[in-house]
Amino acid sequence: MSEQTATTEQGHTIKPVTAGYRSYAMGLLLVIYIMNFVDRQVINILAEPIKNELGLLDWQLGAMSGLAFAVFYTLLGLPIARYAERGNRPRIIAVALALWSGFTALCGLAQNFVQLVLFRIGVGIGEAGCTPPAHSLITDYVPKEKRASALAFYSMGTPLGSLVGMALGGVIADAYGWRWAFIVCGLPGIVLAIVVMLTLVEPRVKQVLDDVKRVAAKGPTFKDALKVLTHKRTFWLIAFAAAIKAFIGYGHAPFTASFFLRNHAEEVATLAAQFGLQSQGFLGIALGVVGGLAGALGAFVGGMIADKYGAKDLRAYVSVPAVAALVTIPVYCFAMTVDSAAIAIGVLAINAILGTLWYGPVYATAQSIAPPNMRATASAIMLFVINLVGLGLGPLAVGILSDYVAIGLDMGKAEGVRWALIISVLANIGAVAMFWMARKSIREEMEG
Repeated sequence: MSEQTATTEQGHTIKPVTAGYRSYAMGLLLVIYIMNFVDRQVINILAEPIKNELGLLDWQLGAMSGLAFAVFYTLLGLPIARYAERGNRPRIIAVALALWSGFTALCGLAQNFVQLVLFRIGVGIGEAGCTPPAHSLITDYVPKEKRASALAFYSMGTPLGSLVGMALGGVIADAYGWRWAFIVCGLPGIVLAIVVMLTLVEPRVKQVLDDVKRVAAKGPTFKDALKVLTHKRTFWLIAFAAAIKAFIGYGHAPFTASFFLRNHAEEVATLAAQFGLQSQGFLGIALGVVGGLAGALGAFVGGMIADKYGAKDLRAYVSVPAVAALVTIPVYCFAMTVDSAAIAIGVLAINAILGTLWYGPVYATAQSIAPPNMRATASAIMLFVINLVGLGLGPLAVGILSDYVAIGLDMGKAEGVRWALIISVLANIGAVAMFWMARKSIREEMEG
């Protein structure tokens, strides 16, 4: 977006902002998304102590960390996105941030499985108001040719938030218990919400916002948006490919620390002692740093590659994720079968890079394919598919598979979680096929 002139790319006037403010806004949105994933993913490093204290099975861990959150997160994302097409997007994000942060803190007060599930539902309701309006804002802030990089930068919040959640949650849980980990991770978001409300600018000017509201009343409905997107073959291929990637990523998240605690307990304890830590805290930091930094690098590089090579051939937006999804299969299987915990953690860094390369290309493609007045809705529809399949079913499916192998096949809980993780990573084959199929239509649909 030019600093001198406003753009009417989305059908309404955008208030010019300086390059300095644009950088601030992008940085603030990244911090918000980091908090989003801190509060979403901290439960993963806390899975074992929660399981032990509340007497849960693996399928209950999966339901609590995935399905309970995902159902409301995905369903509410759609009407919130529709409102974001005409409402004040920074205000929506601020209210959502305060809501999910408060419910995260309340998770620390849960006394049983049902209460914890209800509070996790509250987190999901709040977080539904974050990404659709954020994607829409970024589209207004950033020129089209830099959109993949900008959305990839925002998407770095996923691995970085997981890093902070895993590291902070593990250390606090070791020192004060898992309940305080929820409280400490949740409360800062309420303060950040005030900063967002006071400093994040809605680039649509007030008069135009009023015009947008009037136009929206007569403009495209959700049904209209869905009808338009129905004919966008590329949109659905990348949405379901990304859903498979999310199924694997979210499915593995609650059980990765458990895998190391069950299969490499002695080595993890030895490594932790060298740093003056307990096993839980060490794994939180190690897996958080590996997954967070490597995942952030993968997200950033994926966006840069897509913008660079996509300028010459738009098929790069789906070719890059396809190749990465294929290569990650043998890499991950090696990490799950190698005898050394240290080597396994190191190899997971490679997997984290490969596993996040798709963020920028996929979200940029969706924003570019969708008509200007349907972009927040398109984002919400894509997130609906990704999170309902990935976040809703991934942890639950891996948990059920782990219980089946451990109990049904009588192989024990250590082998149960190992084989659940290995089998589920094979779903990448479906993602590879869908990304590659999208090469046939992406040029026509993005250029059109």
